[in-house]
Amino acid sequence: MASCFRGPVPVPGRRSLPLFLLLLRVSLAQERAVATSLLSGYFGTKSRYEEVNQHLLQDPLSLGPPEPGYLLPSAACAPLQLRALIRHGTRFPTEKQIRKLGQLHRLLRSQARPCAAAQQFARWDMWYQPDMDGKLAPKGRLDMEQLAQRLAARFPGLFSPQRRFAFASSSKHRCVESSAAFRKGLQLALHRQPPARDIENEETEINDKLMRFFEHCEKFVTFVEENATAMYEVDAFKQGPEMKRVLEKIAATLCVPVRDLNADLIQVAFFTCSFELAIKNVNSPWCSLFNEEDAKVLEYLNDLKQYWKRGYGYDINSRSSCILFQDIFKHLDKAIAESKSSMPISSPVILQFGHAETLQPLLALMGFFKDEEPLTANNYKKQMHRKFRSGRIVPYASNLIFVLYHCDQAKTPEEEYQVQILLNEKLLPFPHSEETVSLYTDLKNYYKDILQNCHFSEECKLSKTNNTSTDEL
Repeated sequence: MASCFRGPVPVPGRRSLPLFLLLLRVSLAQERAVATSLLSGYFGTKSRYEEVNQHLLQDPLSLGPPEPGYLLPSAACAPLQLRALIRHGTRFPTEKQIRKLGQLHRLLRSQARPCAAAQQFARWDMWYQPDMDGKLAPKGRLDMEQLAQRLAARFPGLFSPQRRFAFASSSKHRCVESSAAFRKGLQLALHRQPPARDIENEETEINDKLMRFFEHCEKFVTFVEENATAMYEVDAFKQGPEMKRVLEKIAATLCVPVRDLNADLIQVAFFTCSFELAIKNVNSPWCSLFNEEDAKVLEYLNDLKQYWKRGYGYDINSRSSCILFQDIFKHLDKAIAESKSSMPISSPVILQFGHAETLQPLLALMGFFKDEEPLTANNYKKQMHRKFRSGRIVPYASNLIFVLYHCDQAKTPEEEYQVQILLNEKLLPFPHSEETVSLYTDLKNYYKDILQNCHFSEECKLSKTNNTSTDEL
């Protein structure tokens, strides 16, 4: 008996791809997806926020699995004040990064007889334009809207229409836009609660003195930012054996002479893989150049830069943030004084939008994520299990939140006011106790030296000599 099945009916004017080509496309797409998933945990400061909160991939408004240790919900303790320092959401590459990518793209397109891998990248659509220059991407707006809704759900007593919200931002466009997107998310979260309030159009104060303190610190700018020798360890690692292996491998894959590539071009190819995932949620062909071992090396290169420029590398990196640290405690002190006087809290919610460069020095000042040995060019293998991994600390939309609680049933006056800190919506154990809650008096005592003796003007002023050696740092 003849079969009735005669195959798919052809669509007029449309040519079907042969089955083997369809299968090949599916196979390549699956390979790319696997490659990207192996790399995504190593993108450093270019990491998407979902890497530190994987549950958000399934439900972007989820508060995640229950975490032991929260004072809330507790009848005995109620939040008085919340201070959030928030990195801007997912952004486009900077103009400098786009120009480097353009340089790499032109190199691959200029090959007289390119191999198959080089041809793939030569045909890739270079859609990034210089005027994108670090601006907030649509995904970054979504990061902020959803973060606002989650915080409102997590702290409903503080995020209510009756409360005053104080917004501040860095002057950078991506931070101002992040503040606007956060306000939109907050409006969505509170729109059903009376009284009606136009949170979206509330004012955001521009405050670079706090959000970009590093630009106002002359000593940091001179000795670190503009000092060619300050990034010695970074430059040394670029020339070291680990980077040399990655460089030679990529050159062989792309069929270009090693001399035509350098660590910066390799890094921009890796970052393009990260940008495509974070901005467009696609598995970029650029990801196929790298395996997990390559990714670990490139993550370390990025972490070295963060360590020596924003972290523990030089004391001035963190000491320059004491102006922000002291401002946090000034507002905490004020909230406690108002509470003791039975006055309404004048600033119950303070939301400030800045940069990875805002959060990282502050966390170093407070002693978080400090390894026993410094990160250097020659201890890559020894630092495989380091605490200082920038992608886990300050991805896009990262947030550091101080929550002050008033506890009615305290046995002593000291126990009446307590503090918790959240990093990326997870409780952060305090360095002095490894506990996730601290008496406010204990916390102030632990940081007494910074609060009393770290004066921004004195820390940041230059000595009379013009020597720019990092030995002084």
